[in-house]
Amino acid sequence: MAPQPERRLGGRAGRRGPASPEGRASQLKLVDEVQDQLQAIYDIECPRASAFLLRPEDAALLRAPDSDEELWVHEAEDGLELGLYYSAELRTHLAEGSLGEEGWIAPRLDAYCRLAEGVSHFLYLVRSATLGRRLSMLELEAQAEVDKFASLAVQRWPTLHGGSARELHARLFRDVSYRPGLAPDEQANRLAALFTARLLAHVASRRLDRLLEALRYAYRLGAEAKLHHLARAA
Repeated sequence: MAPQPERRLGGRAGRRGPASPEGRASQLKLVDEVQDQLQAIYDIECPRASAFLLRPEDAALLRAPDSDEELWVHEAEDGLELGLYYSAELRTHLAEGSLGEEGWIAPRLDAYCRLAEGVSHFLYLVRSATLGRRLSMLELEAQAEVDKFASLAVQRWPTLHGGSARELHARLFRDVSYRPGLAPDEQANRLAALFTARLLAHVASRRLDRLLEALRYAYRLGAEAKLHHLARAA
C-alpha cells in the first residue's frame, strides 16, 4: 500500500460512475467475485473495488509499483482517492479465473492470494473510512491475512475437513517467506495464524455458522482491540 499524491487514481471512495470501455478492459471478474464473497462472509457492503482498478500501463506512468498488488491511497480534502493496482503478470495468471471453477485456484494459489489481499485492503480501508476509524498498517495487513484464509475456507467448504483445513493453514501461514524489509507483513502473518488456528475447530465440527460468527466478530473490532483478539493463542 503506497501513497500517490499526484492525481486522482481510479476513483474516489464512495463514488462510482459508469465504467469506460478502457475501464471495463482493465477489470478482472475475479475481483468482483472475491468482493462478493468477502462481503457475504462479513455481512458488509462497500463500493465496487473493480471500479478503482488501475491498468498496469497507466500505473507505470505515475510511479514504479513495488509489488504485484498495491492499493494506492491519497487523502484529499474531501475524501480518499484510491487506485487498486495488479501487475500485468498477475492479471495474466488470473484473467480467466472464477471461484466457481472447481480446482482452478490450487495451481494459482499465490496469485489468488495476492488478488484477494488487494480486495481485502480496499474493503477494510473503505469501511474504516466510512466509519471514521483510523487504522494502522499492521491492522490492515493482519485482516488481509485472515481474509485469505476465510476466502479459501469458504470456497472449499463442501469438501473441507479438519485435515485439509490444517494443510491450508500451514500453506498460508507456515510455508511462506518475505522479502527483506517487510516486518509488518511477518507480524500480520503471525497474528492471523494465531487467530485462524482457533477457527480450525469450527471446520472440523462442520459449523459454518460458528466460523462466520467468529470472523464477523473479529472484523468489527478495531485498533488495539483487534490486534489483542487476534493474538490470543489457540
